[in-house]
Amino acid sequence: MAAESTQRLRRTMHLAYLRLRDFRNYGRLDADFEPGFHLLLGDNAQGKTNILEAIYLIATLRSFRGVGGAPMIRHGQKGYFVGAKIVSQGEHEVKMYWSAQERSLSLDGRPVQKLTDYLGVLRTVVFCTEDLQLVKGPARARRRFMDLLLSQTHSTYLPLLQRYTQALRARNALLRQPIVDPVALEGFSRELVRAGDEIIRLRRELVPRFSPLAQEAHHRISAGAEALRLEYQPSVKSDFTTELAQSAARERSYRSTVIGPHRDDLQLLLADRAAAQFGSEGQKRTLAIALKMAQADYVTGIHSAPPVLLIDDIMGELDAKRRAGFLPLLERAHQARGQVFMTATEANWPEDLAQESLGWRVERGTLVKQAGSSG
Repeated sequence: MAAESTQRLRRTMHLAYLRLRDFRNYGRLDADFEPGFHLLLGDNAQGKTNILEAIYLIATLRSFRGVGGAPMIRHGQKGYFVGAKIVSQGEHEVKMYWSAQERSLSLDGRPVQKLTDYLGVLRTVVFCTEDLQLVKGPARARRRFMDLLLSQTHSTYLPLLQRYTQALRARNALLRQPIVDPVALEGFSRELVRAGDEIIRLRRELVPRFSPLAQEAHHRISAGAEALRLEYQPSVKSDFTTELAQSAARERSYRSTVIGPHRDDLQLLLADRAAAQFGSEGQKRTLAIALKMAQADYVTGIHSAPPVLLIDDIMGELDAKRRAGFLPLLERAHQARGQVFMTATEANWPEDLAQESLGWRVERGTLVKQAGSSG
């Protein structure tokens, strides 16, 4: 039992420090973090979400706000720097710099050559208002969600997706030409099918494994109000090669590839009705949170360690019953010595977490640990 406990502790992951230079409204930030629950308190527009964005950027090299690098540069500056130390199986140091002219990313003092060598050093799950797009947004948001889940749990998935995307872009560029070279088109089609068939297989396997976790999370926070069902809807119904050939006339009309994993969707059904069309705003918000809770549980199950949870001011959107359903996820993270960063204003932070939290005050681009906060 002691050996098992030690092994479990070795598998924990947390952000040990964060360094920001000219990132959003932070001219300079140097903060050290322990495992546990970190509550970032402050009024709106003080920089709470910017800290979560920086942590998510370290994990995924993307902003969860859906913006590129330029908006993350502090006003009037040329570029931003983000640095971090991550403790998991050993320690890792990350440094990244972004400007219009220069971009660099290093891991443990060496430039990162391939994304697969980097992604997974820090795993995060973010809860934010943008999550509503998972339910009410276009199919692209749900495809991205499936891709993120598979990238976090399959080391081969991201290169596979990159291969497919490159073949798709090249094929689409060819279809836009006045005269299409049939030999080149056939070559790109073969690569598209090879990568696409594997993507479809992995997505098809993912959904039945992920669905029970989503259903359980949704049942908990909706108090069993409506039954949730997830249904993978691949664009390819049977054989990709055959259906691609059959779509040739449509491709000439649209001048782009009209069938393949880039057209897939994940159908979200409440009581067997499409949540996007028939769900209330409250139901959509509950469903979005349930999907992210299930993502955290799924990633934990695969890696035997919880991801770092980033929770951006969503507790104020939940009534007491729904919040009570959310708390077990935080409790499991606490028991596994995981790490949680949660933002809130004075008015809506959950007092029932106060005894377990490390409090931080965020004000106009400064972060200060609150006196007397517990750990």
